[in-house]
Amino acid sequence: MVEIIAFLDELSQNNNREWFAAHKDQYKSIDKKLKEFAAKLINGIAAFDPSVAGLTVADCTYRIYRDIRFSHDKSPYKTWTGVFVAPHGKKGGYAGYYIHFEPTGCFLFAGSHCPEPIVLKSIREEILDNGDAMLAAVAATNGFTLIRDNALKRTPKDFPTGHKHDELLRLKDFGIEKALNPELLNGSEESLLDAVLADFRSTYTLVDILNRAVNYAYEEMM
Repeated sequence: MVEIIAFLDELSQNNNREWFAAHKDQYKSIDKKLKEFAAKLINGIAAFDPSVAGLTVADCTYRIYRDIRFSHDKSPYKTWTGVFVAPHGKKGGYAGYYIHFEPTGCFLFAGSHCPEPIVLKSIREEILDNGDAMLAAVAATNGFTLIRDNALKRTPKDFPTGHKHDELLRLKDFGIEKALNPELLNGSEESLLDAVLADFRSTYTLVDILNRAVNYAYEEMM
């Protein structure tokens, strides 16, 4: 994956249409490589999480072109890329498994990022009922840590204050992350894929609990 990181690094220093046009063939090459990796990643995750079976690469990958219509930053291209494997794809609203490639740092993420309000409420209700199991699932992963940055200062409305899992209830995202070892990025694609799949397999219990909460939320909407 070093070619992908190298291209994104150059792009971050030359984020303009002229440079990108001159390096379009290089981009097509690394995009092809990423999509091949994504296809293998989807199949590998489906082996232990059948809920993602049948997803396409397009369901799980992102365009490099930025939507700059409402942004002060008019840079036309993203300087990162990634693959998010979750039920119904990256826009389905479910918890899943994400790998992020960026020159400033590559990492793995598992969980739910920016859930819809009704989903977040359902996750918090799951915390009330099964917070111990959720923390145990985090502890059982291969070195992932709970992301605590995006949190409320107080217990959310309609939830009990002083609960033993109050810190979890105040989270606005519920996810765990782990930095990718640079040695894996410099090695073979096969060794990277094997390591990533092993890490994601260790997060399955947590993702499954979260998606149970997502399903409850969506059922209420019907």
